[in-house]
Amino acid sequence: MIDSGRLRLPRRHGRRPLVLSSPVILTVVIAGLAYATPPELAFSRLLPAAPALAAAMWPVLPTILLGTVCLFLMIGLSMVFPGLGTWWTAAGIIAVTVAAAYGSHVRLQRERTLFQVRLVADAAQQVVLSPMPRRFGAVEIESLYLAAAAEARIGGDFYEVADTRYGVRLLIGDVRGKGLPAVGAAAAIVNSFREAAYGEADMVSLARRLEASSTRYNAAFPPEGPMERFASALLVEIPHGGGSIRILNCGHPPPLLLNRGELRVLEPSAPSPLLNLAELIGDRYSIDSFEFAPGDLLLLYTDGVAEARARDGEFFPLAAWMRRVPPVPPRDLLEALHRDLLHFSRGRLDDDIAALAVRLSESPG
Repeated sequence: MIDSGRLRLPRRHGRRPLVLSSPVILTVVIAGLAYATPPELAFSRLLPAAPALAAAMWPVLPTILLGTVCLFLMIGLSMVFPGLGTWWTAAGIIAVTVAAAYGSHVRLQRERTLFQVRLVADAAQQVVLSPMPRRFGAVEIESLYLAAAAEARIGGDFYEVADTRYGVRLLIGDVRGKGLPAVGAAAAIVNSFREAAYGEADMVSLARRLEASSTRYNAAFPPEGPMERFASALLVEIPHGGGSIRILNCGHPPPLLLNRGELRVLEPSAPSPLLNLAELIGDRYSIDSFEFAPGDLLLLYTDGVAEARARDGEFFPLAAWMRRVPPVPPRDLLEALHRDLLHFSRGRLDDDIAALAVRLSESPG
């Protein structure tokens, strides 16, 4: 699914009709068996199972109605087959129906609470991953985001793009951890980039601004447990005239550049510190320049892409996959990546995933 320049994993809502009708099917099967088999088998004693099953998926009133139907079925069966132990089974149906109705009520309250949490999570994610234009002059950009915490639909991966007087600047990164605890740290970094990208002429100064914001946030909201909270980040600057790109890599997976079927892994010449770790390992930053010609495809991604696993533990072969990609627009590239990642991992993602696909067009049109 594509929304405002972002591909996101479509999610299924609701339950399948066959699953929803299973309590009715169970009731019919039990009643049929009770009528068609000898009374000694006493299949009728299984009727309380139907309202118990309904409580897991139905509202309160339909659950009570099904329990009532089961009660009348039991009374009807007792008229056909005297001596079924009607009163004991009827009492069981009534007791289970009351308990099932209460269980259904509690479940619905929890579902409402979870729905509200999801709304808040979506709002928080929109702060971190705001919709972006798909084109900045001659630069085409598409983005992909998949959260491992599917129920919360929120994660610690982040990205942002800014069209500045110094060129189109891109940020992609990954806060250690998943879910809501990682979102605040990601928001601090992204918000700092949104401001500093327009004012800092030098990418090293920009990186130091992100480091300072990350450090302040983690000092104000320290992580639980002994582990430090840190983030990898990748800064890319594409001049408006094109021709080359400048990259500052703070411990992030290197981007991939596809040029006329040839793949380059844009490794940094020297490591730069991860965000929130500069005080420990030093604040020496390194910037590398690479050619970036019209038609080239640049893929920025978080480690959740390269570390997606198949059931046998094999990692997703991202570089080999990228070499097989024909010259396509960024949108098609990420659609293919989205599809193949889910197929490779059988839909089970162990980490958040974010990616940016960038192409320099022949003309700014």
